[in-house]
Amino acid sequence: MPRKSVRTRVPPPASSSASDASRFQLLVQGVTDYALYMLSAEGVVTSWNAGAERMKGYTPDEIIGRHFSQFFTGEDRDAGLPQKALAEARQVGRFESEGWRVRKDGTRFWVSAVLDAIHDEAGAFVGFAKITRDLTERHAAQRALADSERHFRMLVQGVTDYAIYLLDPSGIVTNWNAGAERIKGYAAEEIVGRHFSVFYPPEQRAAGAPAKALAIATREGRFEAEDWRIRKDGTRFFASVVIDAIRGDDGEIAGFAKITRDITARRKAEEALRDSERQFRLLVTGVTDYALYMLDPNGLVASWNAGARRIKGYSADEIIGQHFSKFYFDGDRVAGLPTRALAIAAQEGRYEAEGWRVRKDGSFFWASVVIDAIHDDQGVLAGFAKITRDITERREAQATLQQMQKQLAESQKMDALGQLTGGVAHDFNNLLMVVSGHIQTLKKRVADDPRATRAAEAIELAAQRGAALTRQLLTFSRRQHVNPSATDISEQLASFREILASGVGSDERLAIHVPAATWPVKVDVAEFEIALVNLVINARDAMPDGGAVTITAENIVLDPSGDEIATSREFVALTVADTGVGIPDDVLPRIFDPFFTTKPVGKGTGLGLSQVYGFAHQAGGRVKVESGLGKGTRITMYLPRAYEAPVAAEGHDRAIDHRGASTVLLVEDNPEVASASKGLLEQLGCNVQCVADAEAALLALERDPTIDLVFTDVVMPGRMDGLALARAIREKHPGLPVLVTTGYSDALRDVSGEFPVLRKPYQIGELSRAFSTLMATKTDRIGADRTQAGPVRATTSSSSRTNR
Repeated sequence: MPRKSVRTRVPPPASSSASDASRFQLLVQGVTDYALYMLSAEGVVTSWNAGAERMKGYTPDEIIGRHFSQFFTGEDRDAGLPQKALAEARQVGRFESEGWRVRKDGTRFWVSAVLDAIHDEAGAFVGFAKITRDLTERHAAQRALADSERHFRMLVQGVTDYAIYLLDPSGIVTNWNAGAERIKGYAAEEIVGRHFSVFYPPEQRAAGAPAKALAIATREGRFEAEDWRIRKDGTRFFASVVIDAIRGDDGEIAGFAKITRDITARRKAEEALRDSERQFRLLVTGVTDYALYMLDPNGLVASWNAGARRIKGYSADEIIGQHFSKFYFDGDRVAGLPTRALAIAAQEGRYEAEGWRVRKDGSFFWASVVIDAIHDDQGVLAGFAKITRDITERREAQATLQQMQKQLAESQKMDALGQLTGGVAHDFNNLLMVVSGHIQTLKKRVADDPRATRAAEAIELAAQRGAALTRQLLTFSRRQHVNPSATDISEQLASFREILASGVGSDERLAIHVPAATWPVKVDVAEFEIALVNLVINARDAMPDGGAVTITAENIVLDPSGDEIATSREFVALTVADTGVGIPDDVLPRIFDPFFTTKPVGKGTGLGLSQVYGFAHQAGGRVKVESGLGKGTRITMYLPRAYEAPVAAEGHDRAIDHRGASTVLLVEDNPEVASASKGLLEQLGCNVQCVADAEAALLALERDPTIDLVFTDVVMPGRMDGLALARAIREKHPGLPVLVTTGYSDALRDVSGEFPVLRKPYQIGELSRAFSTLMATKTDRIGADRTQAGPVRATTSSSSRTNR
């Protein structure tokens, strides 16, 4: 709502009489072709004449007390033009401009406005005098001014920014104002009486331009032009020129009114603007890394630069007039993304996003998109400026970097876990070996005592669980020594089915589907069986209300260049699927982390799936998980194909049928472990000699030819560890079997099947099978030697040493 205020007037000077003030007031109020009014120092209207009311449509009561910025257009107000005008007028005493102004009814008109700073007799600044002229009716205003020569002369002589003077019918200058003197450099006495063609450059005079100007003014009543003129000192300036014909009462030409304004600065600004626009057009059309183009308010393409053609593939003729949604793929168009983008840009002024876009050839690229709303001088939406950049390579580089960072973090986690686990595994497994070895000896002695037997079995089970924990950590961190061999999955599952079925709960809940054509895989059989048991038990626990577990296998060929599995091309995908509750999305990324479990305390260690992860990766494969709440879970191990013939699956019967009455050299530096291992060997019927280091072992072999097998720990004090000892024995006694055992050792990474390895803590059945295999190999070798050398007299088992 407009504000009302008391109308104020600037008081006349003290020396003026009341009648002078009255006449001054009558003069101001009587002017109707100019808006003459006063402003306070802040720009508030304090007086209002009739010309202002006629020109702008406001009565004094409506406008006095309101800020004069009311007359400016919205864009000029946003640009701060009213404040700039006040500041410049106050600083230099005057501000003059031409531009659009707004009447009360909202219509616009072009004005010439002058703002003068007003000071009192003491020189103090008191406000501004504002003169506004409606140039849309300038011709009528000039005729009105011509009716009163006195007022014209007063006005003309006071104006310094315009050259205003009269010409006689032939073009001779008859009078001269101060503005003409300032602009053109001539004093009145120097120019009055001379022809006005003196202001024209020679080339224009030669072309008859002065005479043509007067002829047009005579014929049409007015001549208006912008062109170069010459000052007294010979310099040129660009002028806005108006020549009005003046006729007497008889209609005859009495002369011409000439108004000239120096617009050199404006012309330079316009030329600079044109140059800027030209350079901008060259810039836009020349840019090839960005698609820069315009859309009309409906989203139709209105312009097209070289960058747009390069990125999107369309020429200007092909795309101008088409809707920009053509660049979106079908899913985004159906979802209304193009329309939503324009709506956001229109409402907020800008829309910015990244997403897939489509080229002319149908290929996709990842784009960075900015849409800016463009408005005209009236504030009406004229269209949109669209900038698109192809950042596909940057996105791919970022994805690659993120993948590398993820792999680095995974590698660092594996390394840290491996160092931690490896640091304690050897000593911990030695402790478990002492417990496990002695408890297996005690079980035989207390077989007739049920309570003692249950206690011994409980201790044995605890030792086995401790060993399993250590093994699972080592497997996850890929520090576990493995003995990979070609394995037939179908045969292995058949021999292992009973154990898997017991893990599920019953054979009816377990289904195994392995096609006959399934390739053999290269895995460590023991670790493979542990991984399967872990997967089956996890599947069972995910089905508290019952369900089925299905194990399937299929041959898979992967492209190493397009998959993270780069060690092979051919794999067997072994999948364990359940019908259980599924895994929540927030839990899924953590299921392979060691010690992470969602089971209650005491119901799980959190290492089962960690072992699966470590086993698959150490075998040269990967693990993939598919799950959802209420949809069950599918865990697939990708295991590398084996190209050699598979080894027959071993049974899982605990019964040990074979015992060799042999002499064994036990090499173990830990007395407690040596005692436990010796007890197990003696249960197998072996004669046992114990030594504490490699040097003592080599001496014992030289002294005693009856030793049939060496059983050595890997980690030992001295210059030679167990692996070096085994290699020395192979060199000096090539026919003597060596069995290596360890809780954990980095040295075994380079064994690669060179020697059989028995992991601590081991059971008597594992020890017996390992000895049986070694002794059978030894017997086969002796038989082969006998066949080649002829009959050999049979002696004790030590006779084999004679062949060494």
